[in-house]
Amino acid sequence: MKKAYLRFYEELNDFLPQDKKKIRFEYEFTGTPSVKDVIESMGVPHTEIDMILVNGTSVSFSHKLTDNDNVSIYPVFESFDIKEQQHLRPFPLRDPKFVLDVHLGSLARYMRMSGFDALYRNNYSDQELVEISINERRTILTKDKEILKRNDVTHGYWVRNVTSEDQLKEVIKRFQLENQIIPFTRCIECNELLQTTEKSDVLAELPEKVKEWHNEFKKCPKCGRTYWKGSHYEKMHSFIDKLTKSL
Repeated sequence: MKKAYLRFYEELNDFLPQDKKKIRFEYEFTGTPSVKDVIESMGVPHTEIDMILVNGTSVSFSHKLTDNDNVSIYPVFESFDIKEQQHLRPFPLRDPKFVLDVHLGSLARYMRMSGFDALYRNNYSDQELVEISINERRTILTKDKEILKRNDVTHGYWVRNVTSEDQLKEVIKRFQLENQIIPFTRCIECNELLQTTEKSDVLAELPEKVKEWHNEFKKCPKCGRTYWKGSHYEKMHSFIDKLTKSL
């Protein structure tokens, strides 16, 4: 039986059992497994990792582990300059777009309310999520760690928090989206960008009080839903304002 010594840093510890968090620990193995296989056997998806050092040298996921190796595993860096090291993920997607799994329907609505492109359907299969992610260059947001271990997944993130509000804050901070919040620009129901419309064009579908008190309207070109600055708008505006102040 061979031994290596592993140390996971920062938020990667979220995936580890309590007795292995934030410490250097011994890992026993046979043969010559790749560091990717070893890391994912500990429950950490490869999409969460941006750098691995083995005995102080930056290596790829395919690097083979040998006896007495010291392995340090780092998450995706936001500000630390590692240009000279070997990045293990493709470059970040310039246009932040997301696809969410079946457990994150409420988060999808909050993200759309904040202006983020967030695809969601309550019956996406894992294969559909991966295909959408690859074909449309979208980051997968999921509560299922296993989907992020698939070799064909390049951009994905395991959402830690439970409530939708906290999940939204988590995603915004993790992907540095603070300056990209453009509220009330997308349809909450179907994710399409809203279009300004004339009151006369939607008059027939408006409640009487709305006809009397409101003159500015937006309409979804896909599902036809009409939006105006009613009580729902005030609640959403209050939430967005509170959110941006907390970031």
